[in-house]
Amino acid sequence: MKTYRITRRDFVKKTSSAAALLSFPFVSSRSILGANETLNIGAIGAGGKGGVDVDGVSHENIVALCDVDQRNAAGTFAKFPKAKQYKDFREMLEKEGDRIDAVTVSIPDHMHAPAAIAAMKLGKHVYCQKPLTHTVFEARQMAKVAREQKVATQMGNQGHSNPESRRLVELIHSGVLGNVREAHVWTDRPGSVWPQGIPRPAGTHAVPQTLDWDLWLGVAPWRPYHPDYVPFKWRGFWDFGTGALGDMGCHNMDLAFFSLKLRDPLSVYAMTSEVTAESAPKWSVITYEFPALGDRAPVKLTWYDGGKKPSGELVKKTELPGNGVIMIGDKDTLYVPSYWGTGSFVSGAKVDDYNNIPQTLPRLPDFDKNHYQEWTNACKGGPKALSNFDYSGPMTEAVLLGNVAIRAGQRIEWDAEKLEVTNLPDANRYIRTEYRKGWAI
Repeated sequence: MKTYRITRRDFVKKTSSAAALLSFPFVSSRSILGANETLNIGAIGAGGKGGVDVDGVSHENIVALCDVDQRNAAGTFAKFPKAKQYKDFREMLEKEGDRIDAVTVSIPDHMHAPAAIAAMKLGKHVYCQKPLTHTVFEARQMAKVAREQKVATQMGNQGHSNPESRRLVELIHSGVLGNVREAHVWTDRPGSVWPQGIPRPAGTHAVPQTLDWDLWLGVAPWRPYHPDYVPFKWRGFWDFGTGALGDMGCHNMDLAFFSLKLRDPLSVYAMTSEVTAESAPKWSVITYEFPALGDRAPVKLTWYDGGKKPSGELVKKTELPGNGVIMIGDKDTLYVPSYWGTGSFVSGAKVDDYNNIPQTLPRLPDFDKNHYQEWTNACKGGPKALSNFDYSGPMTEAVLLGNVAIRAGQRIEWDAEKLEVTNLPDANRYIRTEYRKGWAI
């Protein structure tokens, strides 16, 4: 396996024509653009969700596409025939770095941080899919590098830009629910979407000629190829994914984090089905305890997946949908029957009843595209995208602490400043992972 160590010094040597324009933090010769100029974008991940993200930024100039799975990315390659094609993102950054202004990162969870940090260290703006990272430690590093490099960032939790969700955030900020002490969030994943609670797949299988298995593994420990991993079922395996919690938590929990300004939990406790060394459990119920903040009371947030849902007096409907949010305040309760979007108040109040409450958050007209547009506008010097890494990094840290609690098998107490579980030292081995040899950032 060829090892790439792309450093600022190495990159400057390879792009001497731009050297006079370089200063720390490093920016490329095209990094500072006007609002009407076109970004040159490289995509790290072009198949599946990667293709969706490339389409989302296709109003800019797609100059390079990178994917280790040529068959999965074939449709995107065909759609953008002028874009240079690569398998290894390190090679793409090395060869195209003087042209690329920004990158999208849409690959399995375990490779988010290696790819995004490599790009940011070269001064590239980054849009990265959720969950932002594979581990708590990586989430802290992603936010740190983004601040140091002063690049424009956005995590791919598009509900953060949904105008109806933003209106609910404004209403909650104004106090329509009163003091919110309790939130319940659930998803129907994994279920039929991908398997969890399973052993490592057995048997020997030939690697497809269109797949570079070694590059797909990336920083993860080496294991034989199996079709049960690629292109999507990797989500349930600890070495590659973050399970239902990581996949959907940054979507479904976002309204609570956004509106209540949640950040670092004091403790996390998980009840689950059997947990294996290989795979996340078939179901989990996870309780996060967040401290008070200013006038906001302490908040208990409970997460449910794998078919588990809130129950009892809390639920006023006979059947809850597969995904949703309930936020309980001392004045009213809000119910959102999806990942994001419109909700209803238990009191019977309507959103339109609060038209006197001013709009404080920006809106863009097309919800399906505005999450990307916020980022590309930020890349050109506009306002920061609202799910930038200073927001989405700490959110991802908190979400992924649920997986630490799952694997620890006990309630964990968290010191965010030290990035440390304080009551159960052994649980700290789940805060970060060692990268495979040859994969240094």
